[in-house]
Amino acid sequence: MTERWALAAAEGGGADLARLGRDGLPVGDVLHEPDLVAAVRSRPDVGRWVWRSTAGIYPRLLAAGVRVERCYDIEDAELLLLGHAGRYGEPHSAAAAWARLHHAPVPPDPRPRSAEPGSQSSLFEPTPAHVPFDALLEVYADQLRRHDTAEHPDRMRLLTASESAAMLVAAEMHRDGLPWRADVHRAVLDELLGERYAGGGEPRRMAELADEVSAAFGRRVRPELPADVVKAFAQAGIKVKSTRRWEIQGLGHPAVEPLIQYKKLYRIWTAHGWSWLQDWVRDGRFRPEYQPGGTVSGRWTTNGGGALQIPKVIRRAVVADPGWRLVVADADQMEPRVLAAISRDPGLMEVAGHDGDLYSALSDRAFSGDRDHAKIALLGAIYGQTSGDGLKNLAALRRRFPAAVAYVDDAARAGEDGLLVRTWLGRTSPRAAGAGAEDEGEAGIPQDDPESAATGRASSDARAWGRFTRNFVVQGSAADWALLMLAALRRALHTEALRAELVFFQHDEVIVHCPQEETRRVADAIRAAGELAGRIAFGDTPVRFPFTTAVAECYADAK
Repeated sequence: MTERWALAAAEGGGADLARLGRDGLPVGDVLHEPDLVAAVRSRPDVGRWVWRSTAGIYPRLLAAGVRVERCYDIEDAELLLLGHAGRYGEPHSAAAAWARLHHAPVPPDPRPRSAEPGSQSSLFEPTPAHVPFDALLEVYADQLRRHDTAEHPDRMRLLTASESAAMLVAAEMHRDGLPWRADVHRAVLDELLGERYAGGGEPRRMAELADEVSAAFGRRVRPELPADVVKAFAQAGIKVKSTRRWEIQGLGHPAVEPLIQYKKLYRIWTAHGWSWLQDWVRDGRFRPEYQPGGTVSGRWTTNGGGALQIPKVIRRAVVADPGWRLVVADADQMEPRVLAAISRDPGLMEVAGHDGDLYSALSDRAFSGDRDHAKIALLGAIYGQTSGDGLKNLAALRRRFPAAVAYVDDAARAGEDGLLVRTWLGRTSPRAAGAGAEDEGEAGIPQDDPESAATGRASSDARAWGRFTRNFVVQGSAADWALLMLAALRRALHTEALRAELVFFQHDEVIVHCPQEETRRVADAIRAAGELAGRIAFGDTPVRFPFTTAVAECYADAK
C-alpha cells in the first residue's frame, strides 16, 4: 500500500504531520515540525499527502520548488461524497464535515475568493474556520468509510483520487502560466479596435460602428444596450426579442451588419482588451486560477480571467518561448466515444474502436454514408434533441445501437422522475429543485387556470431536467476520463524527465509548452495518456480515445 501522510499547516509556518494506517488514523505519534516546506521536502518517499485543501498548501510548496506526486484533498472529497449521498450544495469544508460528524451546527462554506484584479473581500464574508489536526484526521477516516459504502466503491475512490490529482495539475498550471506576448496582444487590439481615445471611451473602430448603427436607425442608439436596440427595431416596425446574431442576421435592415460587427468587437474589448491585458498578464505569462470540478458535471472553470473563452483572434498572442513550441491536442469526438464505453453497446464500441472520424464510421453503418445525419443523431441522443430531423435520425440510431440510446434515455427518465444519476465513476447530479429555469416557456397553458399552469410548469421542468440528466451521464463521464488523462500526462512528463510544462486545459483540449526537441515525445505522451485513461476509467473495452495533435509556435496557428 502506498504510504500516506497527513499534513496540516501550523502557526508560524510549521506543520503537523502523521503517518496514516489503512483506517486513515495515525500510526504512531503526531509530529510537529517548524517548517512545512522542509517537512515535505525531507520525505520524498511519501506516496500520497492527505491535506485539507490543495489550494491552501500546494502553492506554498511549489513556490519553494517542492513537487508532490499524489495528494488527497479532503474538502474536494467531501464535495464529491455529499453529492453521492444526494446532498449536493451542503457546506463541504473540513469544518462543516467535522460538525456533521458530531451533530453540531454546520458552518457555511467561505465564499469563493474572487480572483478578479482589484477585487476586495467583504468584511462579512465567512472565513475558513480553524480545524484542529486531530479533527481533520477524524474527517478523513470517516470519508474512507463513506467511500466503502458508495454504489461502486472502487470507482468512487478513483474519482476522488483523480480529482485530487487534478488539483495538483491546476496549481502547477497556475505557477507555470500560459506563454503570452503582450506586444502581440496590443497589436491585435490596435488592428481590430483602432486607436484608444483619452478618458477610456470606446476605441475608434467601435465608435465608428456605433455611429453607423445610429445612422441606420435615424436616431442615437447605444448598440451595447440590447434593450435600446430592440426598441429601435420596434420603432422601425421590426419585432425582435433579442439582439442575438441568429435572430437579427436575416432581417435585411441596414443596422444589422454594423451591429453584428460592433457586438463582436465589444466582447473582445470588454473581455480581453487593454484592461484585461494589464491586469492578467505578468512576465510573459497568463496565470488563471483553475477550478477542477467547477461545474456540477465535473468540467473545469476558472476564477476570473476568462481563460476558457479565449477568442481565436486573441490566441495570436499565445506564443511559445524562443526555441520552444506549443503542443496542442484535441480529443477526437470525446463524448460519443465515452457514450460507447459507458453504455457497452457492442455496435457503437466497434465504431469507436478506431482512430478515424467516428461520425463517418457511424454513417457507413446506419445512415447510408450521410455523415451529417449520423452526427445529428448521435449528438441528439446525448443532448436530447426530440424534434425535426433529430427525432427521425434518433430513431435510426436507436434501431442500430439500442444499448447506447437506452443508456441516455434511462438517464433522462430518471431525471424526469426526480431521481439522481451518476457518471461512470460516481459523480452525482444535483436534485431537480429549480429545474426548468432555462426552458423556453409554457405555450398553450391558460394562465387564468393556476392549477393547469402549475401542472404544465411541472411537466416542462421535468422534461428540462431530463435533458440535463441525459447529458450529465455522458458529459460528466467524459470529465471523469479527462481527470485521469491529465493525471497520466502529468506523471509521464515528470517520469521522462522532460522540461515540458502542462500549461492549459479545457474540456477536451490540452496544451503543453516544451522545447522544440521534445515535441514528438510530448505528443506520444498525450496519446498514451488518453488511452491509459480510457482503460483505467472504463475497463477493457475496444473504445479508443485518440487526439488530433498540432505543434506550433502560436496557438492561433494550431487550430
